[in-house]
Amino acid sequence: MSGGIEAAGDIATGALIGRAFEPRAGEGHAGGAAHGLCLNCGTALIGDYCHACGQTEHVHRTLSSIAHDLLHGVFHFEGKIWRTLPMLVLHPGALTRRYIAGERARFVSPLALFLFSVFLMFATIHTFDGELETPEANPAARQQKIAKIDTKIAEATAELTRARAAHAKAPTDEPDGDLIAAQNTVDALKAARDDAAGGHTDLGAAGHETGWPVLDRGIAKVRANPGLALYKLQSSAYKFSWALIPISVPFVALLFLWRRRFQLYDHAIFVTYSLSFMMLLVVALSLGSMVGLSAGMITLAALLAPPVHMFAQLCGAYSLRKRSALWRTIALMWFAFIALLAFSILLLVLGLME
Repeated sequence: MSGGIEAAGDIATGALIGRAFEPRAGEGHAGGAAHGLCLNCGTALIGDYCHACGQTEHVHRTLSSIAHDLLHGVFHFEGKIWRTLPMLVLHPGALTRRYIAGERARFVSPLALFLFSVFLMFATIHTFDGELETPEANPAARQQKIAKIDTKIAEATAELTRARAAHAKAPTDEPDGDLIAAQNTVDALKAARDDAAGGHTDLGAAGHETGWPVLDRGIAKVRANPGLALYKLQSSAYKFSWALIPISVPFVALLFLWRRRFQLYDHAIFVTYSLSFMMLLVVALSLGSMVGLSAGMITLAALLAPPVHMFAQLCGAYSLRKRSALWRTIALMWFAFIALLAFSILLLVLGLME
């Protein structure tokens, strides 16, 4: 129940933040003829909005206006999103081309849609996958895990004792496979127990010194509490997801180096809409898994949807022929993998250096 409430809050927040980046072009006002001066800049009003600063003629001054602003931000954003999403899924190239050409009033801007998609994706992940538990957050679970490992250590030690006894009765020069296996099992279980208890934080003993003190401290933190490190990594991915845009744009630009009419702005719009689709695809696949969609179908959709969408967007956005779009799609898939790898390395470095 609380997870659903948090997810709803994340989605509403995403819509409002997206709305902050979304111009209000094309939205009317229900008020009558404006008159007087703008309360913000003092300019004489000739309509419902000030032509100098853009502030509306009618200003709310009641407590209920706060709820009005909240609903206005979410549902007016939603009105555009229902015109944008079908285009993003079915005709991504046309959506990209029309937005670049200046058709802005009907569609959610790429950045606003990207921000909303980020919030929606992480809200879905938190709702259906749950929060990561760390040893500090749940010491009872840690103790339970340690107790189970102790039981296995006792069993493995007893087996090791029997193997040693058997080897002592019939000593040979050949290594005893059962004895070696039993000893390895005991050693592995003891190492697992130390990890569960938060041990082996000494980098020198662990053999993980890099010569970079900041990085060494980060590795020590990961070894001491891998669950917390994974949680921080997820939080960093949430905070720095915007970095995927500047990382990806140069790769798309490489595909059109000899086509001067396409500028970096065009590629940025292409990348931002494409990333929004990929994040919404994650949401759709997560929902599909929740309602019982088979793992095979989810895997097939995850493998086929990205290249098909890239191909369609390339064809429409850049007016390419199929053969030209095909080789660019293949190259773009490799570039996307490199960009994702670079983003992951960035997150790891940021996480280890905190």
